Amino acid sequence: MPEAALDFSGEAPAAQAARIADLNARYEHHGATAVLERALKDPQAGRLTLVSSFGAESVVLLHLLSMIDRSTPVLFIDTMLLFPETLAYQQELAERLNLRDVRVIRADDIALARQDPDGTLHQFDTDACCDLRKTVPLQRALAGFDGWITGRKRFQGSTRATLEFFETDGPTRIKVNPLAHWAPEDVRAYMDENRLPRHPLVARGYPSIGCAPCTSPVAAGEDPRAGRWRGQDKNECGIHIVDGKVVRRSDPMTDPVSEPTPLAANAPEPVPEPVIVTDTGFASDDWAAKAVLDLGSDTDPAAVDLGSAPGLIRIEFPSFSDGRGFSIARQLRLRGYQGRLRAKGHVIADQYTMARRSGFDEVEISADLATRQPEAQWRFRANWQVHDYQSRLRQG
Repeated sequence: MPEAALDFSGEAPAAQAARIADLNARYEHHGATAVLERALKDPQAGRLTLVSSFGAESVVLLHLLSMIDRSTPVLFIDTMLLFPETLAYQQELAERLNLRDVRVIRADDIALARQDPDGTLHQFDTDACCDLRKTVPLQRALAGFDGWITGRKRFQGSTRATLEFFETDGPTRIKVNPLAHWAPEDVRAYMDENRLPRHPLVARGYPSIGCAPCTSPVAAGEDPRAGRWRGQDKNECGIHIVDGKVVRRSDPMTDPVSEPTPLAANAPEPVPEPVIVTDTGFASDDWAAKAVLDLGSDTDPAAVDLGSAPGLIRIEFPSFSDGRGFSIARQLRLRGYQGRLRAKGHVIADQYTMARRSGFDEVEISADLATRQPEAQWRFRANWQVHDYQSRLRQG
């Protein structure tokens, strides 16, 4: 902790900028160890904590901290979507380095239940998922600290190419990046010289490790962070973006869990319910006044009397992971049902191809899902046979 605690809570932006500039000027020619050691004691840096992902290169900064002051708080964000290897590695390092104050932080249970009840948010809105599981929990955990220490480095990507030792983190905090000027060979040499354990996934082609659903191996010659959110216009989770470049959907200090998350400024307007999805996109329900046969996911297709069945059969999907509805639809088509089949409930855009291939004509989703997973995501799969391997085989 700094020699004499200062209060930066009411600091004006200009004063904060001047303080950061002064810190960078004073530590400009210092090495990583000196920056970390002195920042932990510098009154101008304030009360600091280290935030670690316990990822591919995290052991370097954690080892440095353990040699300087192992009582410094360490925050570890468990998104509950991490690789099992990361969780095991976190425990191993904490014990091996004798870190005395590791705090595991997670999203609030109420917020999870409200915003991601079935754990699929990452499949259609990665920004919202990162906000829910990383940004908001971190901001809450940072209360009481004037800044936090990161392991970011300039070589990790174009967005970090001009990284300095000290930078702003919004109006109330700063970030300290002791390893900003390290090169990849510096990291490897430090690990080798100190015989530090590697994250087990590094040997399997993961130079940058995040959540399991959104991290893939990286090929030789690719940017080290190419495996993070591959195929998306996204290369940061949100906890490291500054100057207004990240939309933080709520302020956990003033609104921790009680109010719904507001839509981003450019989000689509809410749509009326229910929403019918077909190959042409979203539509309203044109069958509302007609007879419908509703089937549960546990229905035996052989027991359905197709002779008296109406022109629309609606099959319930109680969860996105429950695929029994696809089987029911296939069996009804094999038995000769010629009417409309509609999948209703927890069906997401990625499942549209499977729905159409199974015999469904359309999907009925809630207005909430249509807002979170807009029409463009469904229309991408509207030409569903392009995404259907079996159909392409049948076409020769």
